[in-house]
Amino acid sequence: MFGISIARITAVFLKELIQMRRDRLTFGMIIGIPVIQLVLFGFAINSDPKHLPAALNVQDPSVYSRTLVRALENSGYFRIDHIISNEREAESLLAEGRVAFVVTVPPEFSRELARGDRPQILIEADASDPSAAANAIAAISQLPATVFNRDFTGALAPLRGTPPPFEVVVHRRYNPEGVSAFNVVPGLIGVILTMTMVLITALAVTREVERGTMENLLAMPLQPFEVMAGKILPYIFVGYIQVTVVIVAALLLFGVPMLGSYFDLSVALAAFIAANLAVGFTISTVASNQLQAMQMTFFFFLPSILLSGFMFPFRGMPDWAQWIGEVLPNTHFMRIVRGVMLKGNTLPQMFDDLWPLLAFMLAMMAIALMRYRRTLD
Repeated sequence: MFGISIARITAVFLKELIQMRRDRLTFGMIIGIPVIQLVLFGFAINSDPKHLPAALNVQDPSVYSRTLVRALENSGYFRIDHIISNEREAESLLAEGRVAFVVTVPPEFSRELARGDRPQILIEADASDPSAAANAIAAISQLPATVFNRDFTGALAPLRGTPPPFEVVVHRRYNPEGVSAFNVVPGLIGVILTMTMVLITALAVTREVERGTMENLLAMPLQPFEVMAGKILPYIFVGYIQVTVVIVAALLLFGVPMLGSYFDLSVALAAFIAANLAVGFTISTVASNQLQAMQMTFFFFLPSILLSGFMFPFRGMPDWAQWIGEVLPNTHFMRIVRGVMLKGNTLPQMFDDLWPLLAFMLAMMAIALMRYRRTLD
């Protein structure tokens, strides 16, 4: 009676294989998640970003300035995208995140260099993400000793060697001490909201079906948008509570500055929370049970955390990974929240990241409404 039967084990084994074949969504997740992890960690993740966008402010055009610019580009870390003429443009480009560095060559640079007065060049770095700028800054420190060796000939030959003929002054903007908490803690707001908002809403409709209460909901004279709005709105307030807890901890425990406006941040938060809730509601219309809803949530959450710039520098990823990241709402919210807290950005400055959030939210809501089922069949 209690003996082990190979036939019974085989029967259960075959039953599980048949069940797995029927549950194609779960089987797809089992295969798909390892593949995504392999591709993302193997190809997309790079902790040493190259060809970072930079702005150039040359106030002394000369052969030495051109040599310096070529040396910066040849280092592999700098890509000159903007030519500017004043500090206001530099401030705007750095604050909006359109460049990672601003290189300023001062007036009289070549004359002071020829006299041996060791002039200085200024490099302003966006250090809100310390890991993204660290290797580029390290590469800069090697330039002064060798960059002008070919130009120093004849009477200028004594300028070669030690000490270097000029100095590089690096200003690490927005996080001068390179405190990792200043970068990580604001980013956690986006990670926490993505994980909780998508999951909570993804379980909303599937829970109704499993508990047998969906019939009552369908019997009510409700439009699909009314159902979606009624289920989403309570969790928007929950999201604001979560954000309040994280911001209070950031200010009191980690000393993260809050240079921007809470109102501006709350506007972006509303769009970001609504976008994630719309994703969760869309998932709930696809999943047939809560287990599938949780699996699909993880399927969305994994690229959201890896391709958003939270764990690894966004500009270090290949172009195809950046294109995917630009679609995800977490990528844009990371820039917004760090910009508001560390740079003091305002609504106009965050517009380039705010409108993609709104577009994603509207697209997800449209998909959810189209997939919403009025019957249980």
